[in-house]
Amino acid sequence: MRKVLIVDDSKMILTLFRNELQYFKKAEIFYAQSYKEAMRIVREHAEDIHAAVLDYNLPDAPNGEVIALTNSHNIPSVVLTGTLDKRVRDVILKKNVVDFILKDDPSSIQLAISAINKILKRYDTTILVVDDSKLSRELIKMSLETVHIKILEATNGEEALEMVYDETNDISLVITDYQMPVMDGIDLTFALRKKYTKAQLGIIAISAAEDEETVSKFLKFGANDFINKPPVPNEVITTVSSNLEVLDMFEQIKDMANKDFLTGAYNRRYFFDAGNAIFLKARRKEQPLAVIMLDIDNFKNINDTYGHDVGDIAIKEIKRVLDENLRASDLFARFGGEEFCILLEDITRANTEKLFEKIRTKFEENVIDINGTRLSYTVSFGGAYGMASSLEEMVKLSDKALYESKENGRNKVTIQTHEN
Repeated sequence: MRKVLIVDDSKMILTLFRNELQYFKKAEIFYAQSYKEAMRIVREHAEDIHAAVLDYNLPDAPNGEVIALTNSHNIPSVVLTGTLDKRVRDVILKKNVVDFILKDDPSSIQLAISAINKILKRYDTTILVVDDSKLSRELIKMSLETVHIKILEATNGEEALEMVYDETNDISLVITDYQMPVMDGIDLTFALRKKYTKAQLGIIAISAAEDEETVSKFLKFGANDFINKPPVPNEVITTVSSNLEVLDMFEQIKDMANKDFLTGAYNRRYFFDAGNAIFLKARRKEQPLAVIMLDIDNFKNINDTYGHDVGDIAIKEIKRVLDENLRASDLFARFGGEEFCILLEDITRANTEKLFEKIRTKFEENVIDINGTRLSYTVSFGGAYGMASSLEEMVKLSDKALYESKENGRNKVTIQTHEN
């Protein structure tokens, strides 16, 4: 698991981070209130810390010394500062800092967490550098390795195409030279754009600044951007970072269309779009499916007693428990309110019942601590197992089974078998 260090002498700031990151699964979080404490954590975990949020002014390091600490261990860092006068700005600009955020901004904690998310994502980002010049490839590779991006190399366009088409490489961005043997960079760009849109794959051309005609051709055939030759580290990092951010924005827009804002689970529309493909495949193979509906028992009482903010936390807890107990291949979505729907393939009826009895027990035993308020609740399940005339019909049947669970006292799993 990745590790993140957060350093701030303010107990309130650290508490805000702890509250926001209590369900953060992407990394293990370490907290420090002083330079000395941060140094101990860095020394103990050395190469294992992947990102840091740093308070510029600490009691035992008032002039940004903590930035030098993380720089010396090549840890990408975000700096929090209460002021940004010329002296502070000059120190930050001389250091290797991913971003800096003013503490007086009400959204500073969220901005810092967003920056950390971007840093962690870069560890899983792969860029393909295409150039027949080994020196040029090495210059770009050395620049990007400082921000922990994985680099693949190709010496011509044909070799590059094979690497991009191999989905196991999961390439996000291609940086390509123009003049290369076998297939040049413009032909490579043209070929890639036949298969991948700008939202799916970024392409950056490498070209001499004075060669405007080549740059124009690259952009016409689908390149997103260009880097001047010879590549300068700061320009490479800035250009690549801005293009990766554009790809992130495209992904966020896609998520907004497919995912529920509150929980991050898929929404009803995506469930039926993806679920119908699974349903049709199962029907062709004459294999059974399981569709399970669930919702929180007496949810109105939670909202009435504790307020809608606590009700939202209870709903988010549904996704957390499902994430921990379902397989990666299982599809689930929030249908609205406190109601979720799950689609499972390659599972027997007995194992379906066993799985959801286990999940039901997890909810029954689960206690959420919300600023000293201890909340527990139960969940009811209704399922349709087998095959119906359509996925929509299976959802309706599972909804009826859920109603039966509610009628029989709640906190129950009711699964009914159906044959088309």
